[in-house]
Amino acid sequence: MTDLPILEVRRIEANIIKPIYEEMAERLGKEQAQVILGGAIEKAAIDQGKSLADGEEQGPSLRAFISLFERWKMGGALEVDVLHEADDQFDFNITRCRYAEMYKDMGMGEIGHLLSCGRDGSFCTGYDPRIELERGQTIMGGATHCDFRYKFKE
Repeated sequence: MTDLPILEVRRIEANIIKPIYEEMAERLGKEQAQVILGGAIEKAAIDQGKSLADGEEQGPSLRAFISLFERWKMGGALEVDVLHEADDQFDFNITRCRYAEMYKDMGMGEIGHLLSCGRDGSFCTGYDPRIELERGQTIMGGATHCDFRYKFKE
């Protein structure tokens, strides 16, 4: 993985994806284009999770996962209210998401959830399938905040 803030990585990816998505939507319709894009992003997130897990000296864990989360916050990309942090649980709310703001500014608000939010659970699958994400709402989905609830299952 690069040393660039994840927000900047997502901006670069979005600039590449935008014309491809627009062409797919024109030829296949928005629904099918989003299914294809969502599937590709999900596979990429699983692969990224596996890659980062392989780099963990002590192996993947929820504690190591929490340390990785700092990369997604770099540069003020997320404003986070941590509710609970332990070896088996990590609960927080995101109260400001610059990823959502960036996609909206780029004219990609309708697929921002695919480009970022849709990665979260899939990333866990690749990183360590014992880490489960429950999330009921997102800022990209129109909510006032995102509610992330990670649990480590033995």
